[in-house]
Amino acid sequence: MAPRTKGIALVAAAALFWSTGGIGIKALSDSALTVTFYRSFFAGIALLVFLGRDVWGRRRWKSGRVFGLAIVSYAICLSSFVVATKLTTAANAIFLQYAGVVWVLLFSPLVVHEPMRPRDATAVALAFGGMALFFVGKFEPRGMSGNLMALLSSVFFATLILCLRRERDAAESAVTWGNLFVAAVFLPFVRHDLALTPKSFAVLLFLGVVQIALAYTLFVRGLKYVTATQASLTGMLEPVMNPVWVILFLGERPSPFAIAGGLVVLAAIGWHTMGAASVSEIPIVD
Repeated sequence: MAPRTKGIALVAAAALFWSTGGIGIKALSDSALTVTFYRSFFAGIALLVFLGRDVWGRRRWKSGRVFGLAIVSYAICLSSFVVATKLTTAANAIFLQYAGVVWVLLFSPLVVHEPMRPRDATAVALAFGGMALFFVGKFEPRGMSGNLMALLSSVFFATLILCLRRERDAAESAVTWGNLFVAAVFLPFVRHDLALTPKSFAVLLFLGVVQIALAYTLFVRGLKYVTATQASLTGMLEPVMNPVWVILFLGERPSPFAIAGGLVVLAAIGWHTMGAASVSEIPIVD
């Protein structure tokens, strides 16, 4: 197998595993707190095993403050995504969270001093238009709360990416220690409710070990053989397939406005990525 083909296959496999997050969370009756705790606990342990000394053997970050912000941002991104998926449709949760790339374009000039080009501004405007469509239609407090949580997740997704642009060698450590940090923070809130049914245990083990840890490991390996642009575009399989699994197996259908909004957001990000002079790989974190 040619190196480029191997790389694309690895990134595509990672994206497909990531895309099972929506159906996994939706399939569980456990609370968002319980799901978040066990998912991150299993993921953190698995990442320590999969990535080995790359994450616990030596320090890979220069600024402890930036690295700490990356871990906290990742933790909030993970937990708010679980809550969003519980409250709104899987499509709304993943499309709005994925729009975090737009926040990166918007705030890069301030945070990492990267100039905003006309193509950046156009992509931001188009994506904001698509995001607005998620809030059109019948008003439902629960669904609207889920949309707002997904937006919150997107903001901290963007914060994580901006932090990792400052600490490019710390991505694997941030994802690993970020999951363990989530588990440690949530443990006091679920310590009296740790019992799981066999179904919940199996699904949460899958979400932690496969959907997060194995997927991220495949993504990292795939990056060795493809450009960051190819990885970013191939990784867009995740937001596309996430709601598809939920539609096929759980029958949850997003509104026409949400579908239109998601397509606009993905088109804006894809168009911007293909025309970018240099694209940093985006750690997909949900």
